Amino acid sequence: MPLRSVPGSASVADTDATGRMFAPSAARNQEALLTQILRLAPQDGRALELASGTGQHMLAFAAALPHLSWQPSDVDPARLSSIRAYADINGTDNILPPKQIDATSAGWAQALPAQDLILLVNLLHLVSDQEAETLIREAASALAPGGRILLYGPFRRHGRLTSQGDQQFDASLRSHDCEIGYKDDLAIRALFEQLGLAVMEPIEMPANNLLLVGENIRPTSS
Repeated sequence: MPLRSVPGSASVADTDATGRMFAPSAARNQEALLTQILRLAPQDGRALELASGTGQHMLAFAAALPHLSWQPSDVDPARLSSIRAYADINGTDNILPPKQIDATSAGWAQALPAQDLILLVNLLHLVSDQEAETLIREAASALAPGGRILLYGPFRRHGRLTSQGDQQFDASLRSHDCEIGYKDDLAIRALFEQLGLAVMEPIEMPANNLLLVGENIRPTSS
């Protein structure tokens, strides 16, 4: 997909003199996400973050899980530059050079080795239903046996928006672009099952967000 335009409140980041971008929303959810990732991630192996954005999360997660080899990615060249700037300045050895990946396009998983962990933060509500399905299908096909996919963000709960803030934000997204908006948690979990992933119970996160987790239990091909 081309870079989608989103309302200003949905993607806010400032850039410093070194080229590092800083998003307040990433800073706010980082600690809560890291708590869950430390619990759910494997001890070693390969980890892919889709739509890594500014690179703030990647730096924190790689430092906390030094035995995982982290692959950042994004479709936006400016954000790829920010990820490089964070990694270069902080000298983290287990962050690979960022890849330009459009996670909503078909075929990207074929160019990567099997991943033990795939993480996506705050993107699904900014893409169309079809793009979200393509992303999840590709991610599932990229998982190693026993690998897990973690999807974080705001979701409809059983088809409903459960807070006034979510209702307002979803309405602003859909008025800006009628193809985007909150996805339903049950639909995502049903797609996980269709793709051969074991579905863990949704994890409640701050600010009425959810963490949806699927584990690859497909038999390994002989």
